Amino acid sequence: MTDFGFYLVMTNPAVGYARCAEAAVKAGVRIVQLRMKHADRSDILREAREVRRITRGTDTLFIVNDDPSIAAEAEADGVHVGQDDMPVAEVRRQFPSLKIVGLSTHNPAQARAAAGTAALHTGGPRSCAAAIPDYIGVGPVYATPTKDIPDPTLGLVTMGAMIAAVPFPAVAIGGIDEARLPDVIAAGARNFAVVRAVCRSADPYSAIRRLQDLAARGR
Repeated sequence: MTDFGFYLVMTNPAVGYARCAEAAVKAGVRIVQLRMKHADRSDILREAREVRRITRGTDTLFIVNDDPSIAAEAEADGVHVGQDDMPVAEVRRQFPSLKIVGLSTHNPAQARAAAGTAALHTGGPRSCAAAIPDYIGVGPVYATPTKDIPDPTLGLVTMGAMIAAVPFPAVAIGGIDEARLPDVIAAGARNFAVVRAVCRSADPYSAIRRLQDLAARGR
């Protein structure tokens, strides 16, 4: 997987999941993730199918958070799992239709573990490389209220070191908005995830475009 730049995590968007996904596709966002913590499975699946309908046939990849069974049932491109969710290798074994598996990392040791897996298996058969994530999330860079039990904030220096330590794409996440994005990019992030800065907006397309313009100027 190559670098993808903007990664939109959709959590309780002010305009609804469908309109937010439509804005992302219109703006050319490379990846959108559906994250609906504490929602019923049926509600998540319903929204996932709608987002899949919107993103199908476009350049925007669709990822479901946490649950690979919903991701597979909705025919998503992939799933993003946390440290306490199903392991990457098991996701690939049970759900071979999911072409992308991302993994959250919250400290340098977790990033090193993901990179160590890649170093051991790069170039080997698919069965040996199954534990390698396609990308990692690195965060939270800044404090964020989007998790019930927040992980300790990393700050820019640790974020940059974690990104530099892995041989696959890493996406910075956590409290990133228009004011902070230039510093995040300057500290080494080539990919960045945004949640509230877009989802709280009544005009998500304009919010996305402002962030894209800032990112382009920072590179």
